[in-house]
Amino acid sequence: MKPFLTQTTLGVRALLLSLTALLFLLLHQPLFAGQNVNEAPEDIARRLQQNYDQLKSLSFHFTQSTEGELSGRPQQGSGTAWFVKEKKSPGAPGTVGKMRWDYTSPDKQILISDGVNFSMYFAKLEQMIVSPAESMQTDITYAFFTGAGNLLKDFTISAPNPELNPKKEDADHYKVIKLIPKENQSQVSEIHLWVTADSLIQRMEILDHFDTRTTLEFSKLETNSLPTDDPKAMDALFSYTPPEGTEIIYQ
Repeated sequence: MKPFLTQTTLGVRALLLSLTALLFLLLHQPLFAGQNVNEAPEDIARRLQQNYDQLKSLSFHFTQSTEGELSGRPQQGSGTAWFVKEKKSPGAPGTVGKMRWDYTSPDKQILISDGVNFSMYFAKLEQMIVSPAESMQTDITYAFFTGAGNLLKDFTISAPNPELNPKKEDADHYKVIKLIPKENQSQVSEIHLWVTADSLIQRMEILDHFDTRTTLEFSKLETNSLPTDDPKAMDALFSYTPPEGTEIIYQ
């Protein structure tokens, strides 16, 4: 049984290819305030990497749309997401990335990675799918969130496709950069990122190799606001016990 291939799961395949890209690209601090308006795309990427290395947590509201020939009719969704980057146990190098996406529309869906397992709960299907979080490590964009990746090393950074260039009247309000994986990735062809003048990511578009486009809009971003020094609070946030009777599928 593969519920993530049905329409009722909000195009979870498209979601999964976008989730790992978001893990790095959303975790940033102010970039453009007071910066040179002619800053090169590579310099923006370098600042993204530097600021990502310093960030501990992020939360935001989002809306998502997915459209393309293989995805059928356009699909819409919205909800709230949380991310944290924690140090591994004493003596172990690196960090552990955790995330949680709560979809409130069109159906309740909860996606959680606690650093050990990646779980997807679908209320409408009364199912939860659980797989090892390490299965995501091969994705270069997920590697950023775990501290193993480098934006300039893994992506070619450039100006956006011409049709996505900001209009003249918008050029002072946001910038757009294009990211292309240097090594072939099965799910991501290119990523475009919109960054506002006040240094927030306003929008992201992810294109796969089948021309399916996933667009995410962000609002109410909060950085370093989660109680990362409270293990009980973090365990509660990055775990979920489904209702009794839910079918649990281990992969």
